[in-house]
Amino acid sequence: MINRSLLRQLPARVTTGAYVLNSGLGKLHADQEAAESMQGWAASTYPVLGKLDPKQFATLLAAGEIATGVALLVPFVPAMVAGAALTGFAGALLGLYLRTPGMRKERSLRPTEEGTSLAKDVWLLGIGLSLVLDDATREDR
Repeated sequence: MINRSLLRQLPARVTTGAYVLNSGLGKLHADQEAAESMQGWAASTYPVLGKLDPKQFATLLAAGEIATGVALLVPFVPAMVAGAALTGFAGALLGLYLRTPGMRKERSLRPTEEGTSLAKDVWLLGIGLSLVLDDATREDR
């Protein structure tokens, strides 16, 4: 018999996992210019990341996204683990959104046109939290 929790989570895990995995695979072989751009933007919000070599940063970012995508796609990874990974990833993205000047309208959480590309990632946070909560409140434990 198929686990009802897993069946219920399947659409969110597959669609989100495929999206995040694809994003990571796209960054895996980033050229120097792309790596410098990604690292510069991330380091403006998270200064410690500025200490990494840009190519190393891009590779680590890609690996993190790939691992998160795979955790979501592989059914034997508990929803708590996959959801926590996705929640952490989404939290970092939303941190960029909240801390980067020009992403939000003045004195508001509403995105500017430039901020929409990051603000939309709030759905990742919602899915990650839903997976964690669904697993934490399962009745078939």
